[in-house]
Amino acid sequence: MKVLVVGSGFGGLSAAIRLQANGYDVTIIDKLDKPGGRAYTYKRDGFSFDAGPTIITAPWLIHELFEIAGKKTSDYVNIVPIDPFYNVRFEDGSVFNYNGNKEHILKQIKEFNPPDVDGYHRFIKFAEKIFKTGFDLIDKPFSNFSSMLKVLPDLIALQSHRSVAGLVNKYIKDDRLRQVFSFHPLLVGGNPFQTTSIYALIHILEQRWGVWFAMGGTGALVDGLAKLFTDLGGSFIFNSEVSEICIDNNTGKATGVKTVSGHTHNADIIISNADIANTYKHLIPSKFRKKNTDKRMDNMQYSMSLFVLYFGTNKKYDSIAHHEILMGPRYKDLVTDIFKNKVLSDDFSLYLHRPTATDPSLAPENCDCWYVLSPVPHLGGNIDWNIEGPKYRDKIVSYLEEHYMPDLSKHIVSEHFVTPLHFRDTLNSHLGSAFSVEPILTQSAWFRPHNISEDIPNLYFAGAGTHPGAGLPGVMSSGKIVANMILEK
Repeated sequence: MKVLVVGSGFGGLSAAIRLQANGYDVTIIDKLDKPGGRAYTYKRDGFSFDAGPTIITAPWLIHELFEIAGKKTSDYVNIVPIDPFYNVRFEDGSVFNYNGNKEHILKQIKEFNPPDVDGYHRFIKFAEKIFKTGFDLIDKPFSNFSSMLKVLPDLIALQSHRSVAGLVNKYIKDDRLRQVFSFHPLLVGGNPFQTTSIYALIHILEQRWGVWFAMGGTGALVDGLAKLFTDLGGSFIFNSEVSEICIDNNTGKATGVKTVSGHTHNADIIISNADIANTYKHLIPSKFRKKNTDKRMDNMQYSMSLFVLYFGTNKKYDSIAHHEILMGPRYKDLVTDIFKNKVLSDDFSLYLHRPTATDPSLAPENCDCWYVLSPVPHLGGNIDWNIEGPKYRDKIVSYLEEHYMPDLSKHIVSEHFVTPLHFRDTLNSHLGSAFSVEPILTQSAWFRPHNISEDIPNLYFAGAGTHPGAGLPGVMSSGKIVANMILEK
């Protein structure tokens, strides 16, 4: 049976490998010139820049894919643990060194605010309950409402109507510590003050299994999975943007895809790892979409977008860790500007990535490789990025230079940046959203776009916009869900 996967991100690769290993004939078709999707890699001036995801958690989801094929992960890619997971820095000069050592965490909490030690114990106790229930749902489909009804009592008991920040703030009083333990939703496209408290399980996930890095960058993990897929007999078609998913007028089933160049590729099953709103709105004629109409897609809330500056320096900044979270002067008001007001604020909080802290081979000798990421509104706001992009770049470089990286502007020897326009025009993401459908309670589990289309019986979805959501564990689990649904059918 022939399967065609649209998009070669982690969700598409996860589904494709599982199906190819089980005897299906799988082809992945992608608009770009190599695999990865949002996990694309740029190589410039001797530097290697991971374009998107850089934080690996739930490593067993990676190992599973190789085990299914009778292989070892280490034969394809070397994944190593990171310590610290993050440095969380504040403008008052304080730094929270965040890792998986509980005693180390408690010692720092005591240094920040002694009464919060007891609050953290109570937070962890409740978060463990969330993890026990919530993580069991990560690789299970929610294609019918009865599946939602089964877990509804647990979701009510776990106060899933609360936000992550609301839950943390119940137990923690120091404003800086509140940020340390509630910023995680931003890593999966969520507003900490709106994202359901189920996402507090990320803290437990990291504490139990750590944060990891693929030597050679996330691109090396993509390459390893792509090689595994082709070793199993799977095939890729690159530089081929899909313009339409072909539907049979009589059966209502998908029969294949048509590309911008006019080629048609036939298949028995289609899996879209492309942006879910873009897939429904632009790849499937409206007459075949009784449930997933344009109106339904437009009425959903979408995650923020990102401004990302990739740069290489001819100087090493050894005081900077692999992952740095740089908190600005505002927290709640800033995310309100991003998610609700959709305006470009004068201040920002940043994620600074320095992979050469772990793997110096990603840059020339005595150089460092970086990207700095700023959450910004998606294109539902009124920001002209052609004008604001260069200005925003200069503001971020000036900020880093003033606070953390002396003389930075003198040492940048390679750079480029992307704005929400990149997410819309290159990655075909609705509204230039970086993480697709926002992870709020009314857009989670059964309420989230389903892994199998209600309109087209042989069309499936993997990726950030479907269940369980964004982030490496989420998108890889969506591929697992889709593969299992097809295998069970």
